[in-house]
Amino acid sequence: MLENDTRVVSVVPSSSLVRLTHIIYLLHGFSVLMGMLGPALIITTFLTGWPSIIAVIINYVKRADVRGTYLDSHFGWQIRTFWYTLLWLVIASILFITVIGIILAYILAVGAGIWVFYRIIRGWIALNDGRSVPV
Repeated sequence: MLENDTRVVSVVPSSSLVRLTHIIYLLHGFSVLMGMLGPALIITTFLTGWPSIIAVIINYVKRADVRGTYLDSHFGWQIRTFWYTLLWLVIASILFITVIGIILAYILAVGAGIWVFYRIIRGWIALNDGRSVPV
């Protein structure tokens, strides 16, 4: 009896796509840096700063080009980081509206900022090593 071969063949990405992924991490990292150095929190500059918005748009536009490569995991990682950060910001905003939740909102916003910083560093290190990031 013949068995189906279910191996996943990973295509080696072009150097231009690897470079583009580095640039996307750079754009996200620049937004985080603006949040750390400016009066706003990391998560607000990450979500509303032009570098991250441009980076997420590029992620969606070029996602089909990285399918089947280890870069696909990086694109998904970056997109999920953006949308989960938006979720944490919405939850923090709802908590902030209530007088009791102001402290929790601040803790959540700072925690989400640290989480974003961690995800950008972890993803960028994996990209530098030519590895995918966990899904």
